[in-house]
Amino acid sequence: MASLKTRFTDLDFVNPFVLASAPPTESKRKILRAFEAGWGGVVTKTIGLHPVENVAGPRTIFQRSSVEKPYVSRNKRADTVSHSSWNWELISDQPLELWLPDLEELKATYPDRMLIASIMAGAGTEEEMRNWQKLAQACVNSGCDAIELNMSCPHMDRKDMGANIANDEDIIRSILGAVTAAVSVPIWVKLTPSTSTLVDAAGAAYEAGAAAISLCNTFPSLPLMDPETDKFEVEVDGLVTSGGLGGLAILHQALQRVSDISKAYPDQAISGIGGIRGFREAYNFIVHGAGNLQVCTAAMEEKGSGGVGVKLIQELTEDLRDYMDRKGYSSIEDFRGIARDRIVEHSQVRRKSDAYNGGYEIAS
Repeated sequence: MASLKTRFTDLDFVNPFVLASAPPTESKRKILRAFEAGWGGVVTKTIGLHPVENVAGPRTIFQRSSVEKPYVSRNKRADTVSHSSWNWELISDQPLELWLPDLEELKATYPDRMLIASIMAGAGTEEEMRNWQKLAQACVNSGCDAIELNMSCPHMDRKDMGANIANDEDIIRSILGAVTAAVSVPIWVKLTPSTSTLVDAAGAAYEAGAAAISLCNTFPSLPLMDPETDKFEVEVDGLVTSGGLGGLAILHQALQRVSDISKAYPDQAISGIGGIRGFREAYNFIVHGAGNLQVCTAAMEEKGSGGVGVKLIQELTEDLRDYMDRKGYSSIEDFRGIARDRIVEHSQVRRKSDAYNGGYEIAS
């Protein structure tokens, strides 16, 4: 029988499926339920030191598409399927000192499950570098197996945080330098997908000591406005700001980003995120090079699970094992990255004639 055990960034996972940093991992209660259900690991909701206060209204909505006259809306109606999630959540509002005993209990209760702490601080000053170090050291001392650096949150007011800093290779190197000097566990870096310099940013992170790149976080976006009411489908006092689009709607874009990193750095580790609802999406991340799979929206949408995907993790593991048994694979490493060499430049795809020269004039 195929084994779902995976070794990723020198950590042993009972299976490659991890709950991503988001509402499903915002509390000890939810994480305990996730581990009980069978998830191989969790990345905690991002822990920080700066004050956090969420909006005075809904923080996450789920959007659906209808079959007849298809349109996307959060409004519940018959014959619809999941399209996406949209959120303007901030990081955890639970302070570090409350997280630490929870982390200790989680690791003690489920020592075979991987506990990854997502952390965030600012940039540009020695004080902020010390904040990264303080967060990392505290989480590791409380039992965390790895650290994920949040450089991808798409809705931070502070310009020295989240996705605002992920394009700056010097900042990426400085933060990694500070964290790797403070702790010796694997460091994952969650970069924003919304940049034309993602491959360069990933290269800077790997060079500076990142054990893995995590992507994709949600994409910056706006919620829809209802034409009948002229109101946004999520707003506070009529106002809205940029939030993050996730779920199936970002699957293809996420695969492109994973492929780009995997082709540029085929020997480096990638944790794939973005639109995984079942085995087929997970399979696609693996064949493009991901060795670890993070899930959020599908877990949140599952009814009766408390938002942690109790049935989902059972389906994911059963379907993956069934596929591997049928194909004769002993681990996901047997088929990880098999799509990599089939992603080529446009000019390398066969044309109607042999005369095409990639848009350039053929030299005479």
